[in-house]
Amino acid sequence: MTRAAPPREVRSPRGGAPASPSGKPAKSAASTAPREVRLIGGVWKRSRLPVADRPGLRPTPDRVRETLFNWLGQDLTGWRVLDAYAGSGALGFEAASRGAASVLLLERDAQLVASLRASRQRLKATQVEVRQADAISTMRSAAPGSFDLVLLDPPFDAGLFEASLAAARPLLADGGFIYLEAPSLLAQAPAGLQLYRHGRAGAVFFHLLQRADAGSAASPSEVQP
Repeated sequence: MTRAAPPREVRSPRGGAPASPSGKPAKSAASTAPREVRLIGGVWKRSRLPVADRPGLRPTPDRVRETLFNWLGQDLTGWRVLDAYAGSGALGFEAASRGAASVLLLERDAQLVASLRASRQRLKATQVEVRQADAISTMRSAAPGSFDLVLLDPPFDAGLFEASLAAARPLLADGGFIYLEAPSLLAQAPAGLQLYRHGRAGAVFFHLLQRADAGSAASPSEVQP
């Protein structure tokens, strides 16, 4: 499925907190992680997802999700989406809310898997599949070209960024995208990918990459801001 390339860089206005020992941004003792996040667009707009009290769990903030889906054009009708490190499910359910035809949520933590399945049932999200599985091994065994969007938000202290990008790249359909959150800006796009847009929210850098061989993709200079 061919996608138009996103335009120039946009920086998110949302602030952040210093990194914790686990590598994920930490909040002060007086300001713990949120107990729920809300979906911000689509058919489930304003619906809330619980956030389990798990070490290192850091749901993607509202404004970062808003920026990402603005970059993607808001309407994901017909898209096939993989949320490889699902956590609270904020990214994957957001994609489903905006029309994605299928969304696969991968998560290793059994408590988080149970929470994701409960959210799926409550929202009657029949296009969403929740699977307790390792992200990288699952991506390595998946069929090439099977997704239009792969969402990557691995634990910051696990050293999984390069392996995750390498495993995700073959899964992209023509013009497909990878979204990546990381503790630093990518110095350059990995082989086979182009970095079109990126932003920063406190200690988190977020990136949108596209297949480098996307035949109909416009260059950044051809895209209107």
